[in-house]
Amino acid sequence: MIVFENVSKLYPNGVIGLEKINLTIDDGEFVSIIGLSGAGKSTFLRAINRLVSISEGDIIINQQSVTKAGKKDLRLIRRNIGLISQSFNLVKRSTVQKNILSGRLGYYSTLRSIFGLFTEADYQRTNEALESVGLTDKLQTRCDELSGGQQQRVSIARAMVQQANIILADEPVASLDPITTEKVMTDLQRMNQEMQKTIIVNLHSVELARKYSTRIIALKSGRVVFDGQPEVLTDLRLNEIYGKRIFEEKAGVFG
Repeated sequence: MIVFENVSKLYPNGVIGLEKINLTIDDGEFVSIIGLSGAGKSTFLRAINRLVSISEGDIIINQQSVTKAGKKDLRLIRRNIGLISQSFNLVKRSTVQKNILSGRLGYYSTLRSIFGLFTEADYQRTNEALESVGLTDKLQTRCDELSGGQQQRVSIARAMVQQANIILADEPVASLDPITTEKVMTDLQRMNQEMQKTIIVNLHSVELARKYSTRIIALKSGRVVFDGQPEVLTDLRLNEIYGKRIFEEKAGVFG
């Protein structure tokens, strides 16, 4: 369970990232965060694992404050949170296997991490994760030899190997073609439905949010302006979120 208690974020330049957010995300939900660019979507997502520090309020995960956690406790909290980003965050010159195994580093001491002393169980987890995303034949391929879609699926496999219960995905399909986008979103949906992972994903596409998520949260100027099931997100509500140009867009993709 993730709880936002009166959460606000004010950046040094005066920009409001988040403003007085109060909500709870239950275990096993698939939540899509939508809104225009600059609405606060990335701030919201990255505040969950404290990659962005909030200015006011508290974020609590499984009854433990992320906001007040010390270094050791924060490390343990982050071990349970996987992050998938638009830029993939892979070591491009390393193999697929090494990149996926890096998802296990939070479970090892610094010395073992430096020398890459992984267990046989971790190698097996890596093979199973690659099979799950359909990239078994890419185990020893360097990541810079993969397509963008393949790299994103490697990052999903890394999150699987990390065995995190919460997966944060920050615009994971923004740079992908439509077919690969569907594959990546299906991978995330399978993690949610079959592995019971909590998925929180930032999306520019309203149609993808409607198709894959069980709950949609819309942000505007750092405030929550919609929070509900996809079928409740009417064109009228979308107009409030995006403005009149929503009716001029047929692809469901916004700024």
